[in-house]
Amino acid sequence: MIVILLAWIVWSLSLGGLPALFDRLSSFTTIFLSIFIEASPFLLLGSLGSGIIEVFFENQDISRWVPSNPLLGALVGSLMGLFFPVCECGVVPLTRRLIKRGLPVPVGISFLLGAPALNPIVLMSTVVAFGWGPVLWGRVGLTLAIATLTGFIFSLQKDPTSLLNQTTLDFCAVKPVPAPESSEPVRLREKLQQVLATSADEFFEIGRFLILGASLASLLQTVVPQASLLGLSQGPVLSVLILILLAVLLSVCSTVDAFIALSFAGSFTTGSILAFLVFGPMVDIKSTAMFLHVFQRKTVVYMILLPLFLTILAAVFINFNLGL
Repeated sequence: MIVILLAWIVWSLSLGGLPALFDRLSSFTTIFLSIFIEASPFLLLGSLGSGIIEVFFENQDISRWVPSNPLLGALVGSLMGLFFPVCECGVVPLTRRLIKRGLPVPVGISFLLGAPALNPIVLMSTVVAFGWGPVLWGRVGLTLAIATLTGFIFSLQKDPTSLLNQTTLDFCAVKPVPAPESSEPVRLREKLQQVLATSADEFFEIGRFLILGASLASLLQTVVPQASLLGLSQGPVLSVLILILLAVLLSVCSTVDAFIALSFAGSFTTGSILAFLVFGPMVDIKSTAMFLHVFQRKTVVYMILLPLFLTILAAVFINFNLGL
């Protein structure tokens, strides 16, 4: 990160000296704060959900919800997003806690990829932006299909725990529970205190990776002008690739991305807009930084490439065959 920052400073100075550097620093600060302020409440919400699951749920409470069939399990993981109002930031600590409580890792990956676009808040914002039309149903259908298929592919791994990095394995390790000093049940107030303490630990642990991802996204946005990307809106394939790249660079929260996509509706194809709305919530710069805190690097590479390939395939097919 330091090397990238130094290279960015040298590049800015080479273009226009100190005035150019100060202009880009101002842009960087504005973009960083907008991403961080937008994402922080949802990371906090996900951390709070993580604390609730840790304190009020037992391992068997989670595992009994999941079918033993790998495909059905992945489908359930994708549909879980309907019940958790978390975006791509808040879903990471929540998924890690669910895995600790017994959720199979492939099902957790389906949830991780599907929840940011399938949660109720995002669905309502999509309805407000595009109405009850092909964009809404395309977003729901493609997200559900891609998240489910990706989770199912990961379920073919013989040892799912090998998908997790050592930090997460240590986090999920079963620790002996100390015997209570008295036989009295734990009071609700004490449980709520445990929830808050767990949520705070989760927020600050994952939050540093949010800061890292937001910083990288801000740096890249000052290097790659959006106007140059938006000028390449023609073509059934190129338009898809451009809006996927823009979704990754912007790293905008999925709760508001529908309104940004609406501004592209006049110049970009429907398939490319769907690619923006489907792939962006699954993978962007800030979420990738947080993925790396939970999964092996090889796992994260596949978590990016599989949805990317499937999104491009679906979006290009829509552009060529449906004429939307």
